[in-house]
Amino acid sequence: MEYVVGVRPGALPVGSGNLDAARGGPRKCRHRGAAGGCPSNGSICVKGCIMPSELLSSLLLGATWPVVAVFAVLLLLIALVGVILLFSYFGIWFQAYMSGANISLWSLVGMTFRRVPSRLIVPAKIMATQAGLGSERETGITTRRLEAHYLAGGDVMKVIRSLIAAHRADIDLDFDRAAAIDLAGRDVLEAVQTSVYPKVIDCPDPQRSNKSTLSAIARNGVELRVKARVTVRTNLEQLIGGATEETIIARVGEGIITAIGSAQTHFEVMENPDRISKAVLERGLDAQTAFEIVSIDIADIDVGQNIGARLQVDQAEADMRVARAKAEERRAQAQALEQEMRAQVARNRADVVLAESEVPLALAAAFREGAIERRVN
Repeated sequence: MEYVVGVRPGALPVGSGNLDAARGGPRKCRHRGAAGGCPSNGSICVKGCIMPSELLSSLLLGATWPVVAVFAVLLLLIALVGVILLFSYFGIWFQAYMSGANISLWSLVGMTFRRVPSRLIVPAKIMATQAGLGSERETGITTRRLEAHYLAGGDVMKVIRSLIAAHRADIDLDFDRAAAIDLAGRDVLEAVQTSVYPKVIDCPDPQRSNKSTLSAIARNGVELRVKARVTVRTNLEQLIGGATEETIIARVGEGIITAIGSAQTHFEVMENPDRISKAVLERGLDAQTAFEIVSIDIADIDVGQNIGARLQVDQAEADMRVARAKAEERRAQAQALEQEMRAQVARNRADVVLAESEVPLALAAAFREGAIERRVN
């Protein structure tokens, strides 16, 4: 007699004959190795046949009620978790699946525990896939890397949009460089857009300074007030660590002032304003900057004051004041010398008076000593 693995209420092992009698006779299993089949209750045959439809009922028949209750609670919890996952993640997972984005259901569950918004990562991945950027191996845009960029404080959607724009414009930009530019604090999407559509910068910029024009002086002393417009596009290779717009404005302003200052007269600049643009472009002012200068255009040029003449007048007035000061110094010295001479005259007169006062005393002393004899006529 061949036994099957099975228990009945009371936890006593039973043979295939007992179960057959309880269920209306022998039943044929699916095992075809034995001739004519083998009698079985449909659960497990000693020859290896498994009938899943009867396995659960066979186990439950021989189990006690606490075990059945625990087993039922586990099944209920599993079903509850499955329903929660279904309602929470199935919609967005199905959207990613139908869009061709390689995002698993367990990845969505892991995003929740890592506090990464799946409503941000999934649309970004779908956008990159539908835009035709390439596979994950070609672009490196994986779910893990998008999550890492978000956790590092980056803007995932802006990076994806910049990659799509660069792909459409045939600009060499990969995910690593775009993520690095974004984490460096630069607007990577604006940088790509500026590469496609050049940007115009006013020099000087009224928003950054209080001046609306540049003031330069030609060699003849005439002031020229110039307003220029610089057309630039982003240099993605030097965007990280490159100088910003302020440096471009400062360098262009310096070049314009130098070009005007080297002109002999202001008429030369007024006749050929393009000489300023050519002189500035030849200096390579966009070196070590995040931009590439496309063109420099003189938007406005006005004649200001005659600084040279005014400086000459000021110099003449200064010379006159110096001469007056020197003359006043000489007059003061002459007056001082005159007072010294008057003091010397007074001192000499005092000496004469003193000498005259000593004459009678000397005569008296001479008479007393008999040095002087008196003649009697």
